[in-house]
Amino acid sequence: MRQRIMETQYCFLTINSSCIKRERSTYEYNFMYMFVSLLSAWTVFLNLLVIISISHFKKLHSPTNLLILSLAVADLLVGLIVMPLEAIKLIETCWYFGDNFCGLYSIFIGLLVSTSLSNLVLIAVDRYMAVCQPLLYPQKITTTKTLACICLCWFCSSAYNAALVTSSRHFDSHRTDVCYGECTFVISFAWRVTDLFFSLLFPCTLIITLYLRIFYVAQMQVKIINSLVKGGKHVTEGSVRRKSESKAAMTLGLIVTVYLICWIPYFILSLSENAEMASTTTILLWILYANSGLNPLIYGLFYPWFKLSVKRILTFKIFQQGSSLVDCFND
Repeated sequence: MRQRIMETQYCFLTINSSCIKRERSTYEYNFMYMFVSLLSAWTVFLNLLVIISISHFKKLHSPTNLLILSLAVADLLVGLIVMPLEAIKLIETCWYFGDNFCGLYSIFIGLLVSTSLSNLVLIAVDRYMAVCQPLLYPQKITTTKTLACICLCWFCSSAYNAALVTSSRHFDSHRTDVCYGECTFVISFAWRVTDLFFSLLFPCTLIITLYLRIFYVAQMQVKIINSLVKGGKHVTEGSVRRKSESKAAMTLGLIVTVYLICWIPYFILSLSENAEMASTTTILLWILYANSGLNPLIYGLFYPWFKLSVKRILTFKIFQQGSSLVDCFND
């Protein structure tokens, strides 16, 4: 009986320090690329609808929607850039783009994750002011201030992740177990503690604390409004608006909850550096990426304005004169 001799494949045949390439069956290879391609296209398409909706229709230019727009931009970039490159890295088990691009790519991924988390913090603050301090909300939360906060979040996230990745690249240069053709980075203990605080403990504690307060106040407001309705008393426009703000807080709270469920387990496992948990960490990482395509579905389920704006986009009515002035709340 003839035995098939399995030859070891390398990422780069002409480089002695090349990483070993994992061999996959044709079926597995094609299925993984097909799945990631569909997931990437789905994420880009849905988030593009969100971006066009909020950017085009002037009635949607509110502080809350600007935060949703910023989150959608980050999610779109995940689907457009991160998913395809991560797919190549996962399926080919090799990094073909060089060390310099690996560093830039690591900064880019960190930027998108940090910015998404920062946007969720800003959304929690926005909802807290709208529900818990409605009289101060118009003065404290303006479009200009929100835009400034969004720009600051993107800038600070870029600077922080650039410093983190630069430090890790210096730390990696002293490792002896690194082969050519992989794109990984290991951070020092000091950076690990710093990242634990800024990427997990502080934002998650702040978000959870604010939303617990929001849900408590929202429940009290709904009970008061319902008791007025049952008693046959007149419900003011302000009471109706507070009920609407509470509903919006619940919807955005769902988005925050789903993100934290995806983010916290991955972050904790990624800090462990346990080789046996590597496959689990990869699965959780892709769940985190898939979350970028989930947010627009939540908008579609709970926001009537999103359904109406998408209908106008897909029927090309946004190209009609004066379409940007259409009221997507009462169309």
